[in-house]
Amino acid sequence: MVTVYGIKNCDTVKKAMKWLVDNGQEPQLHDYRVDGLDSAWLAEMAEKFGWEKLVNKRSTTWRNLDEEIKQNLTKEIAMKVLNEQPTLIKRPIVIKDQIALLGFNEKEYQNSFK
Repeated sequence: MVTVYGIKNCDTVKKAMKWLVDNGQEPQLHDYRVDGLDSAWLAEMAEKFGWEKLVNKRSTTWRNLDEEIKQNLTKEIAMKVLNEQPTLIKRPIVIKDQIALLGFNEKEYQNSFK
């Protein structure tokens, strides 16, 4: 099973879901807003990708974040903020068995889902 973590109305999540379906996968969406966020899972993703890559600095949530937090961002602060505001997490995160992808890159998906 392929699990896509993100937010239902995110364009990048929609692109990833469509690509997966078009390429024979049956993705299940885990919507942070509906299904919540597990801090242990988030810590695991931070280990896998690096906490810096999890922070979506192009998001509206990032732009609205307090300047002091943005300037002094550490792993501890980032993990706390990501848990409190999951819309700040780069999307989507796609997991299937040993495959773990962050964001949507068609070439990366093609290589991973042959």
